[in-house]
Amino acid sequence: MGELVRLEINDGIGTIRLERPPMNALNIQVQEELRAVAAQITADDSVRAAVIYGGEKVFAAGADIKEMADMSYVDMAKRAGALSSAFDAIARIPKPVVAAITGYALGGGCELALAADWRVVAEDAKLGQPEIKLGIIPGAGGTQRLSRLIGPAKAKDIIFTGRMVDAAEALAIGLADRVVPADKVYDEAINLVRAYVGGPAQAIAAAKAAIDGGLDRDLAGGLAWESQLFAALFATDDKREGMAAFVGKRPAEFTGR
Repeated sequence: MGELVRLEINDGIGTIRLERPPMNALNIQVQEELRAVAAQITADDSVRAAVIYGGEKVFAAGADIKEMADMSYVDMAKRAGALSSAFDAIARIPKPVVAAITGYALGGGCELALAADWRVVAEDAKLGQPEIKLGIIPGAGGTQRLSRLIGPAKAKDIIFTGRMVDAAEALAIGLADRVVPADKVYDEAINLVRAYVGGPAQAIAAAKAAIDGGLDRDLAGGLAWESQLFAALFATDDKREGMAAFVGKRPAEFTGR
């Protein structure tokens, strides 16, 4: 159990709670605890989906600038890869993951939200990548994941200006998937992933791997990757159960194996 990142598991859903008040600044300790909790969720078969939640007031307002202010090029050259890979560990969880965003998701906070499969956003929330105002650029996936999600032109506007994006705009451009009142954000996020808890875990993991991995390939490579994952599922118990249930005209009872 981490000191600043806590994992709670209820009914097959793991909640990753950021607990570094007042703004959940993502310092090195938080980054490494995120990496550890991602590994824990990946390895625990009882966890079928996850929610990343910063609390009722704020998701995460960014990296710990005080920690970075005196770092040199040499210092950051040593740290940058670990920073990026900590967030990538969240993105690579082979289970459905949703970010429940209240208050602010800025800088590293936005990058953490981008590592999730979906984003449920409070009506009064603000998202953005303000690193340019510090004389730097996003360094934990922001330039890559944001452009893939909303397109390069919109990503350039947000990153070049460092401006904040409100919930309505985030929904319109695809940065948010659902917008709800702030006090409903966590419940809505839970409801979004609850449907996957009893599903075929191996097939869901393969679908996520096919989609995310295919984005890094050309069409021919993506189709070959899909075919490989598709064929592998024929070795699972869930494939046998799913097809037997279909033929027998009964509900499937998946075990995740």
